[in-house]
Amino acid sequence: MAEKAISVRLDADAQRALEWLTARGVSRSEAIRQALIRSAREARREQVRADAERIGKDPHDRAVITEIREFFDELAPPW
Repeated sequence: MAEKAISVRLDADAQRALEWLTARGVSRSEAIRQALIRSAREARREQVRADAERIGKDPHDRAVITEIREFFDELAPPW
């Protein structure tokens, strides 16, 4: 995918953070790219956590998980 330029309006906190990073040699573009990637990863982790919590509370899903574990336990070599 081709790179795309974007425009960002920074609040005071974001501006200070960007200034701190650029003072340490991180380019503005790289700082923003890293922030976007980290934010997306954090959001995905939160979604996975919420999904796991929801599944853990659902009796049907728990029963399916138990069946799958028992199936794979049968396939595992005896220790």
